[in-house]
Amino acid sequence: MFITFEGSEGSGKTTQITLLADFLRQRGLSVVVTREPGGTPIAEQVRQVLHDVQNTAMTAEAEILLYAASRAQHVGELIRPALAQGQWVLCDRFADSTLAYQGYGRGLDLAALRQITQFATGGLQPQRTFYFDIDVQTGLERRVAGELEMNRMDLQQQAFYERVRAGYNELIAAEPNRWVRLNAARPIADIQTELQQLVMSNE
Repeated sequence: MFITFEGSEGSGKTTQITLLADFLRQRGLSVVVTREPGGTPIAEQVRQVLHDVQNTAMTAEAEILLYAASRAQHVGELIRPALAQGQWVLCDRFADSTLAYQGYGRGLDLAALRQITQFATGGLQPQRTFYFDIDVQTGLERRVAGELEMNRMDLQQQAFYERVRAGYNELIAAEPNRWVRLNAARPIADIQTELQQLVMSNE
């Protein structure tokens, strides 16, 4: 089972993934938790380049190709082998982030992005994608309050994140059977309870 998790900054998805993985392991399932960009040694090195706050000169085109390189390595080295072994793979962001952030956020051509992503993933698609939806301003305030280390993608203006959120809404509307929208403004325990119920109902 391949499940991906999407959401804006401060949506709390990473916390929910950790809790869900613990829940599934307690039920005797073999679970791999991973993230994008990253997930393997090579992909994590690419992540460092992408997130380095000093790399402000990076063009949008270079950015998308770096994301694609990281994803290709991640899929080939970790995700496909894990799925072939019957493991559950929970991935913090995947190809939809590229469409939302680089497509809708940065304004790159969506058709070109889909081609690049298709090449990088070999057509791999998650069976289910959970979107943690939260107001942009609230999410940004949460991120600051959490005192998390800032990366290059955190240096954008609020309007950028508004475009990203609108992009996610379009992606969800286009594939309603794959996506599940969760209200991320609720308490952590409430979100996790709903998430567990949704996952187990589709096991």
